[in-house]
Amino acid sequence: MATVISPLMRAAVINRLRWIIDPELGLDIVTLGLIYGVTVRDETVCIVMMLTTRGCPLHDVVADAIRDTLHWMDGVERVELDLVWDPPWHPAMIAAGGSSLIP
Repeated sequence: MATVISPLMRAAVINRLRWIIDPELGLDIVTLGLIYGVTVRDETVCIVMMLTTRGCPLHDVVADAIRDTLHWMDGVERVELDLVWDPPWHPAMIAAGGSSLIP
């Protein structure tokens, strides 16, 4: 049975994701509302996210930035990204405070 790391670790991951700026829009990916979920189990961080558009040419840049940023955190050995398209991202998600979809 896996051990769930404390909610403080999850909050630290979400705060660290705020360091990643979308190069096109100039806002962090949490504020933009691109992060739909964050779970931490043992030494693995799972991120459910989306991009502003399908086929975004910056997908690899953002994905690499997430992995690189989180791997520097104590206790993180693995980062899994799950790219989803539902619900679709729209600019009103910025006004909603970004992280409204993070459970």
